[in-house]
Order: sequence, then structure tokens, then C-alpha cells
Amino acid sequence: MLARLSTMSVRRSSRIASITVPLVADKSSEVAKEPKKRPLASRGQETKAKKQKGHGAVEQTAVEKEKNGLVNGALQAESEFKVPVTPVKKANARRVPAKQSKQPPLTPTPSLISVIRAPYSSGDVDDATPPPGRPVEPHITNAPLVTPGGTQHVAYENTLPDSTPSKTGLPRPIATTNTLLDQACAHLISVDPRLRPLIEKHQCHIFSPKGLAEVIEPFRSLSSGIMGQQVSGAAAKSIKNKFIALFNEDGSEEVQFPTPAQVAVTDIARLRLAGLSQRKAEYIQGLAQKFTNGELTNEMLMTASDDEVMEKLIAVRGLGKWSVEMFACFGLKRLDILSTGDLGVQRGMAAFYGKDVKKLKAKGGGKWKYMSEQDMVEKSAPFAPYRSLFMWYMWRVEDVDVDVMEQSTLA
Repeated sequence: MLARLSTMSVRRSSRIASITVPLVADKSSEVAKEPKKRPLASRGQETKAKKQKGHGAVEQTAVEKEKNGLVNGALQAESEFKVPVTPVKKANARRVPAKQSKQPPLTPTPSLISVIRAPYSSGDVDDATPPPGRPVEPHITNAPLVTPGGTQHVAYENTLPDSTPSKTGLPRPIATTNTLLDQACAHLISVDPRLRPLIEKHQCHIFSPKGLAEVIEPFRSLSSGIMGQQVSGAAAKSIKNKFIALFNEDGSEEVQFPTPAQVAVTDIARLRLAGLSQRKAEYIQGLAQKFTNGELTNEMLMTASDDEVMEKLIAVRGLGKWSVEMFACFGLKRLDILSTGDLGVQRGMAAFYGKDVKKLKAKGGGKWKYMSEQDMVEKSAPFAPYRSLFMWYMWRVEDVDVDVMEQSTLA
């Protein structure tokens, strides 16, 4: 009996063990079989690896998986902090042409010309009646020039219109300050009658009796022109006022423009206090030195030929061909100046001689060119010796604002 009970107990224990042990094993196996959640990047990398291995690939060992997990984690971290790279354009990509300005910049710069021809005394045209009958000639300076000390000179000191070359060393004058403009306009109309309506509509003040009476101090005009390069009229005026103030700190009521001798010995650093750039300060000091050592003189500017004036002034650093041409025309009042590089003159002449300037464009994206220099010289030759006046009217053809040139905006 006892043996039987013992056997049954053993069988019961076995059944319980057989039931209980599998349940525990099942739970642990479920936990073991449950896949661990991995980063998306790791899954993507593993998927790629499996695809590359193919269907017959051997499964990775636990060590290899651990290594791959570390590598994938590093790749993920690197991808998070990777610096963006600018994509490289394809070689055959279509290039979009840059938009070009429909209208080129017009020259001359009215404010700069106004600075160049600003009279010495007050910055305004002298209201005094010009001397009657003062002789003038197209190829010499017809404006009265003044020295820094205030002494005025004119080319023909003799007021008689019949001054001879033997007495003056100058060409025989062909007109007077009171008759020059009428004589020049008549010549222009005789060469091309189409200019008559333009001349009747616009009176040129530059070469009128009043315009020829403007007193010019060359050093002041040229240095002021350098100050006004590539800046607005307001900025040029401010720079000029500060420049004058550097040499008038004693509180005197009469403010004067500095002499070449004063500027020549002044440090560049001090000149720059007026708002000048390093280069402009050097240009103005170099100009002052040429006036101081006698390379440039009022007498030379008064009586030298047009070519000689151009040669002497263009040798000064900071004075280009256009600046010298504008000074010779509007400052010295020389009558036979033609600026072939001036865009406004080119445009006006092209329109005057029948070209449709609205259809003209810059060639190859370069500089605008309405008419070649040779063509301009040939077409303007019959208007000599009054090509300065012809040039003034060519600006008028295309409505270039030359009114500002007749006003001295800088005192």
C-alpha cells in the first residue's frame, strides 16, 4: 500500500513538474525571441548588408553583429553632424545669362564738371560786367586765371582786338568775349543747318560773355576735381569744406583755399582727415608739388597749345584724359576740345547722324560704344575750331542734363 502511494506521489510530482517547467521556459523563450528595437539607420544598414549577401549568405555571428552595431552607431552620429556640401553643377547645365542694364550710364558727370569749373572767388558766377572787347582765340585759355595770391591774368593783356602775334607771342585773336559765342554758333550752323533749332532752343552759357568772365584758380579747380571723383556731389562738397578747414583753423573770417605750397608740405595723414582716401590725398599732394616746383604754372596753362596742356596735365597722377578734357573746356574755356571717350557725346553724335541709339548695345558685355573715335573725329572736323561748343550741343541732342554744368554747386 505504501509502495503504491509512493508510486502515485512520484507520478503526480512528475506531472506537476512537466506542467510547470515548460511554462517558465516558454516565458523566457518569448522574451529571448522578442526582437530588440534598433535605430532606423542601423536597420537600413543591416538591410543593405543582407541584400548584398544574397539568399545564400551565412548569418553573422554575435561578435560581428556587435561590431556592426558600433559601426552603424558611429555612422549615425557622423550623419547627424556632417557639414552640408554645395552640390557641383553639371558640366552640361544651361547657363542663365546675367541681366544687362538696358541703359548705359550717361556722362559727363555734371557734379564733377561743376567742381572743376567752380570760380575762385565765391563759387558763383561773377556778376561783374565782363570787360568789353577782350580778345579771345579758340586754342588758348580764354578764362581769367588767378594765382593763390589773388593776381589775375588773361591771355591778351591788351584789350584791343587787333593784337598781333609779334606783340603777344600768341595767335591773332579772332573774336572778343562779346562776339565769340555768336561767331561760333554761326559757324556750326553753316556746317550743318540741322543744328539751328538746337542752338535756338538752348543757349550755351559756358562761352557767353558772362561765362568767359568766370575767374578760375587752376590748382583749386584741379584738386577739387580729384576730390569729386567717384563720389556724389554732396560728398564732394563735404570733403572740400573739411579740406579747406584744415588750413583755416585760426578762426579768421575770410576762409581761403590752401595754396600748393601749403598742401605740398602737409602730411598725407593730415590730408586724409578731410575724408580723402589714401590715394586721393597722394594725388592732390602730387599736384601741389608740381605747381610748387614750376612744372605746372598759370602762364603755361594760359598760353600753351591744347596738346601741350593735355600732355602736362595727364602726367599728373589722378588726372585722366576725360578729367583734363573737361577742365580744358569748362575751366580754361578752350574752344576746340572734343572728348571722344565721353559716353554722352558718343550717344548724341550717333543720334545726330541717324543711328538708333536705343538698339545699340555693349559688344560682348564690355564697355558701351555708340561711335568709334575715328568716326567722331572725322565727323566733328568741319566744326573746328569750335568743337567744344559742338560737343556741348551733342549732349543736348540726347537731353543729357548739362544745366548742372552751368551751376557751381560747390562753394
